[in-house]
Amino acid sequence: MIQNIDDIQKLAKENMEQATENLSEVSKSVQAIATETADYAKKSFEDGTQAAEKVFGAKSFDKFMEAQGEYAKNAYEAHISEMNKLGEMFMDLSKTMYSPVETALARINK
Repeated sequence: MIQNIDDIQKLAKENMEQATENLSEVSKSVQAIATETADYAKKSFEDGTQAAEKVFGAKSFDKFMEAQGEYAKNAYEAHISEMNKLGEMFMDLSKTMYSPVETALARINK
């Protein structure tokens, strides 16, 4: 427990240092999520453009349906994969954001 003013000052300094470190980690995580999202959007657009060229270039209805089905399957799989990846990134971000609270509670319970 806190005994005197020196303990309070020491605790405040430690909390401020940890908050600064945590803010840096949170910033890096958010930046990584934004980069990942932008990369996925770019790739998705490029894949869609290529699929449109293939679909509209089809010489028969069968080739048209084949190209459309292939694009739908690939887009679905890519989307599910990306959402899983982003889900993990957001989970890591939430753990990082909760870390100072966890540490503070551990100090209080000592």
